[in-house]
Amino acid sequence: MKLAFILFKYFPFGGLQRDFIRIAGICHERGHQVRVYCMAWEGPQPEGFDIRILPASGFAATTRNARFHEQVMKSLQAEPVDQVVGFNRMPGLDVYYAADTCFEEKAQKQRSWLYRQTERYRQFSGWEREVFGADKITRVLLISAIQKGLFKLYYRTQEERMFLLPPGIARDRCRPENGDEIRAEFRQEFGLSDDDRLVLMVGSGFRTKGLDRAIQALASLPEQQKKRTRFFVIGQDKPKAFLQQARKQGVSEHITFFSGRDDVPRFLLGADVLIHPAYNENTGTVLLEALVAGLPVLVTDVCGYAAYIDEAKAGKLIKSPFKQDELNRALAEMLDSPERQQWQQNALAYAADADIYDMPLRAVEVIEASGERGTDAVSE
Repeated sequence: MKLAFILFKYFPFGGLQRDFIRIAGICHERGHQVRVYCMAWEGPQPEGFDIRILPASGFAATTRNARFHEQVMKSLQAEPVDQVVGFNRMPGLDVYYAADTCFEEKAQKQRSWLYRQTERYRQFSGWEREVFGADKITRVLLISAIQKGLFKLYYRTQEERMFLLPPGIARDRCRPENGDEIRAEFRQEFGLSDDDRLVLMVGSGFRTKGLDRAIQALASLPEQQKKRTRFFVIGQDKPKAFLQQARKQGVSEHITFFSGRDDVPRFLLGADVLIHPAYNENTGTVLLEALVAGLPVLVTDVCGYAAYIDEAKAGKLIKSPFKQDELNRALAEMLDSPERQQWQQNALAYAADADIYDMPLRAVEVIEASGERGTDAVSE
């Protein structure tokens, strides 16, 4: 089939972007033609992809989104395809990969009445309805059972249009046989002794991921424990505000920021705890990446994949409603807990048998089963 994939921006280290690459890559391997539309592309372009970069100008994101969408639809009218697969919400999709949480839920429960009068709300809400509305035909690839319920609540989306996928952790994240050797080399490289503790946080969008909460938990550690604790943060975001917070709380010397990296598995093997105290998170792929690497996880229960950590008994969950004191205590306990070895063993045993690797293939199967694209769909 001729397939068109649409996403606003591509950069190598985003979770959504990595999912897109794996799904589109399998489509290409199976003989389908892959055309990609985006406003910007960072990093190398996969061989065999027809990548079309359509920059869109405008002061506001809503303006840029609308102009980009208009260009894409014109291109599809001129050069039709069999399926249009979107990784951001917008009109005119045959298949939508739902990496984002339900926008309407956040707008109604976490924003004011005034926010719901803005152009941003009107576009995001309207485009979400174009995908999930009961009168639409877009097939939805879901990666969170919680979000599935919310979409049905707000839009009465038909069950037969929604496909809940298993997680799709890349097997190169699994702990290798020489994992202990890699850990030792990593810790030597960064000057970490056996008595030192390394807390790791991975993910772009520092505010949403709860970096402020993590810094506060680090600052709350007992003084002797704090002295031998380092905190590595990996992600594509601006650290300035969080560095200011760390300086104010006296822990800036303990924190090192890294931009997006392609050697995250080394960090997962070298660390002692992954902390992920997110405010909201559709899934949290890094949670399962830590699990298959054998790294204990400290996470808030609002993350879609937090349930896997709980089921595997591979760390601690901070239950809602969130309390900072609970996170502070949990971090201090986990860093020196005699259960650390057991959490690792539990994680690796769970990873050996769990269905957490096949998401990209299942997504491609839905795309292939969706049939040929209707001739009038582009003009919606």
